[in-house]
Amino acid sequence: MIRASDLFGGLDDQQYATLESISVPVEFAQGQQVMTQGHMCPGIYLVDKGLVRVFRVGLRGQQHVLHLCGPGQSFAEVAAFGNFALPASATAVQRTHCVLIPNDALQRELASNHELCRKMLSSMSLWVRHFVQMLDDIVLRDAMERVARLLCDVPCDSEGRLKLPGPKKDLANHLNLTSETFSRVLRRLNEQGVVDVDSDRTIRVLDSERLATIGDLAR
Repeated sequence: MIRASDLFGGLDDQQYATLESISVPVEFAQGQQVMTQGHMCPGIYLVDKGLVRVFRVGLRGQQHVLHLCGPGQSFAEVAAFGNFALPASATAVQRTHCVLIPNDALQRELASNHELCRKMLSSMSLWVRHFVQMLDDIVLRDAMERVARLLCDVPCDSEGRLKLPGPKKDLANHLNLTSETFSRVLRRLNEQGVVDVDSDRTIRVLDSERLATIGDLAR
């Protein structure tokens, strides 16, 4: 899991071995709280199986889904590297297996291993770029563009079928849309012959070039 993670790409064997030696497997039941906003960060989580909903709670109790983390993805990286309180909460959408790199052990390694620290800074710059892109999507793109871009980011099988990476309500919230708007956009894409909505979460892409054009991926 650590070697396959984009977050830790480019490390050498010794650095991978160091992170592997301090990591521990953790498991969460469906609906179980993984971490709580405002609490100290327990470390970096790498998802092996399952799905985790990472969300921020506002002053009036409203929630915004920051991302849905599935296999191969990670979360709590920024708080772990910065060694500050968690800016978001997380719950397991389904039964989930993760690898946890505990923050206390990680901080000791970063303090003594300058090369590891340098490579982690490089990895974090990619995450900053990701969140700038996410902000750009929410502020500068309309509903159709946001949904099309999301669909373009989900891998398809050989027949063009893809499975939405989470419940529609969470995906809509992540894109700053209502569930009704999200469903309406899918219907429009279906009517235009761009996708074929097979079921609640399974979609077949009929025209990938048109979908990419709507998502304006070159922007």
